[in-house]
Amino acid sequence: MVADSGAADRPAAPAAAPVLQIENVSQTFGHGEQAVQALKPTSLAVDPGELVALLGPSGSGKSTLLLAISLIQPPTTGRIRIGGQLLYDDGPTGVDVRAFRRQRIGFIFQQHNLIPFLTAEENVALVLHLNGAGRREARRRARELLGYLEIGHRARSLPAQLSGGEQQRVAIGRALANEPLLVLADEPTAALDTDRGSKVMALLRRIARERRSAVITVTHDHRMIEGFDTVYHLEDGRLVDTQRHAGAAR
Repeated sequence: MVADSGAADRPAAPAAAPVLQIENVSQTFGHGEQAVQALKPTSLAVDPGELVALLGPSGSGKSTLLLAISLIQPPTTGRIRIGGQLLYDDGPTGVDVRAFRRQRIGFIFQQHNLIPFLTAEENVALVLHLNGAGRREARRRARELLGYLEIGHRARSLPAQLSGGEQQRVAIGRALANEPLLVLADEPTAALDTDRGSKVMALLRRIARERRSAVITVTHDHRMIEGFDTVYHLEDGRLVDTQRHAGAAR
């Protein structure tokens, strides 16, 4: 092979822009003497394909931060940018946040919140319907997602007919239906034993790597910490430590 003498002179390929950037995001509840700052000013960025944990005890501010990032509970102060779109700058920026969430953010909950009278396929397809997909296309893409999550054979089963682990995979499929830039998971392994929790972690890592989504998980489950690229430790509403593991996406 002939060496490329000009290779050293070429500029390096630009790094991918972060999926999420937050700057000085804080949350205060109440007013005056009754005010409580549940989240101190916090800044962080998450890259495509990065699997991140927000770790801390109950009341540390991790769930408050997740709600702020998604603008389900807008912060008191700060700037939030997702996929290059400025969504919040010490107040609303005029972006239709509900539509943005529906189209670009996926949510995974500790309680699966599946609609009990819809099949696995229909639970996933519903998200696609809400984003404008026709019935046939939504069903096709739902089956494709369930196959990707290795649960395609249960597509026509109702939630009550599925195991807890199978229900979790359907919930993950629903979160991925809109091909999100950002996936937010709230305690997805808390109700699972170590083996099932490890499988969910492996699945989240696969999603981050293969789909290049940024995945942020709220957890207090220390069993799973080694599976994350980056762990942000929160205490008393403050970001106190950042731990990066070998092979992190950043």
